[in-house]
Amino acid sequence: MEARWRWILVTAIAPIAWGSNYFVTRQFLPPDSPLWGAALRALPAGALLLLVARRLPRGSWWWRSLVLGTLNVGAFFILIYVASQLLPSSVASTIMATSAVVLMLLAWPLLSERPAAPGVAGALVGVVGVGVLLLGDGAAVQPWGVAASITAMFMSSFGYVLTKRWAPTGSTVAVTSWQLIGGGMLIVPFAVIAEGPPPVLDAPALLGFGYVTIVATALAYVAWFAGLRRLPAGTVGVVGLLNPVAGVLLGTLLAGEVFGPRHAVGTVLVLAGVLIGQQGAVVVARVRRPAQRLPPVRT
Repeated sequence: MEARWRWILVTAIAPIAWGSNYFVTRQFLPPDSPLWGAALRALPAGALLLLVARRLPRGSWWWRSLVLGTLNVGAFFILIYVASQLLPSSVASTIMATSAVVLMLLAWPLLSERPAAPGVAGALVGVVGVGVLLLGDGAAVQPWGVAASITAMFMSSFGYVLTKRWAPTGSTVAVTSWQLIGGGMLIVPFAVIAEGPPPVLDAPALLGFGYVTIVATALAYVAWFAGLRRLPAGTVGVVGLLNPVAGVLLGTLLAGEVFGPRHAVGTVLVLAGVLIGQQGAVVVARVRRPAQRLPPVRT
């Protein structure tokens, strides 16, 4: 039990870091270069992790890295970047929070992890808490932003489940680096065609990309995939509800946003949902599959 909670805390690093990403994107990054923004986030983070892992993909992992890189990184980063520019952080975060339920549903047929009552209850309580926490400010909602956020949520949920299915053993850092590099490389040609050369970055943008690359991408994705490897997907999905809580607290502390009674109620509901969900997120009835070992270190 102690080890389980330790991995839950490790996993929580990811949604907390991602919760800050909306704020950093809106405040510091160029709003008219979503493709380059996604590439400049993914490629440096992937290169950094590859230097740490010192391991290249082999065999089926070449095409698997491209598939996972597209779902979890390439197309996902583009859609999140667009959603961050078109939607209030509250709406984008609320839509992404529904991935807690979607992960549970996808893990059932793909991983034989059947959702248990506490896990479902925790996810639903948490999603309601996100809605109470973030919605109701009367902010304008653009349909294209909503579409981008929903698509990103479904793609990433499917990609996370595939990552857990395909990489049950081996180096989390290596698998993460392959996805980030593969996804980033897929973006670059489209960025050149659609947006021309990379944007000129001023000092705040460089600092923003530095934070997004190291903390909200490299560190966050390693923590997230490490949790997925050792915890049921439903448990990880419920932990992901901490994303909007982190975003609201960051806005309160750094941007002077008001934290009123509604925000307090929403925060309590989200935290309650996370705690309830950890009492038994799934009933695991897995069919044993041969371990898919990763290739040895290449030096």
